[in-house]
Amino acid sequence: MPRFHELEVTGLRKTIRDAVVVTLKPVNGAASEFDFTQGQYLTFRRDFDGEEIRRSYSICAGKGEGILQVGIKRVDGGAFSTWANEELAIGARIEAMPPMGRFFTPLDASTEKSYLAFAGGSGITPVLSLIKTTLEAEPKAEFTLVYANKGISTIMFREELEDLKNIYMGRFNVIHILEQDAQDIELFSGLVTEEKCAKLFESWIDIKSVDTAFICGPEPMMLGIAKALKEHGLEDEQIKFELFASAQQGRLAKPAASRVAGAAAQIKLSVTLDGATQTMDADPDSSILDLARAGNLDAPYACKAGVCSTCRCRVIEGEVDMRANHALEDYEVEKGYILSCQSFPVSAVVKVDYDQ
Repeated sequence: MPRFHELEVTGLRKTIRDAVVVTLKPVNGAASEFDFTQGQYLTFRRDFDGEEIRRSYSICAGKGEGILQVGIKRVDGGAFSTWANEELAIGARIEAMPPMGRFFTPLDASTEKSYLAFAGGSGITPVLSLIKTTLEAEPKAEFTLVYANKGISTIMFREELEDLKNIYMGRFNVIHILEQDAQDIELFSGLVTEEKCAKLFESWIDIKSVDTAFICGPEPMMLGIAKALKEHGLEDEQIKFELFASAQQGRLAKPAASRVAGAAAQIKLSVTLDGATQTMDADPDSSILDLARAGNLDAPYACKAGVCSTCRCRVIEGEVDMRANHALEDYEVEKGYILSCQSFPVSAVVKVDYDQ
């Protein structure tokens, strides 16, 4: 199970006015814990006025760079992102879990593949790691990026992307789609929609040659892009998602009627964590995660919105109602894995294991 470790801030650099690139160094012998795979993220925690806040930010460095970096864009009202952009200083220490996430595909230097990525705003962060690592690790690979932003001034890593075009000339191509700023080519203005993707596939992107497509951005944009990719021949397994903002609430409305009449006072929940099992009375109106933490168990979590999979555990016995899932694959659900932040006990006895 992932645990928090201290990281020292060794570098800070603005990429745009309201986004900062933070370079980090593991301390206290934790370096091996932070050997990341391209496309993964770190989950940080910090207390703000006595309240613990956890936030996940994607690694933007390539594997071959030998550094650990994340990009943090400030959002209105965001305590952690505002603090990171305005107050975080070199030499400070912050806590983070080891890298997590499966927004990548295995690389093979002997292959000759074509990759396509769509990124919206700060969704470029994990995609940048993918691009850097893939083009270096697979000398014959080609990578096309479609990057959507409001305007030129909001393009994160603009200089880095131009440098990559020069380094990997003929192998890396960027198409900027700007919502507000006018462009010479009308197709490159506006929003990235399903219809715009279809037009891009007509003359700008050879979709038939694409082996894997990556999408990272707001959910509505991602769904439209995914639909267009499938309509133009890509299979589900060829499309990788990284959702950084969900249109859904962290918890969906409770079903009108429980499947276990009068179960509220009868449910027993057993939670296995770090080799120890604790049994407690369970309220069907509380998630497995909230019940575990109310029982003083240090169950892992980050987003509490069913997006990041940090709270993943396995149901050993009983039945739960998982109301949102943006992180688990179908085969994982079939094997009994759940997102505990989105799962509520249904049967009289529920046993879950965070150690599997």
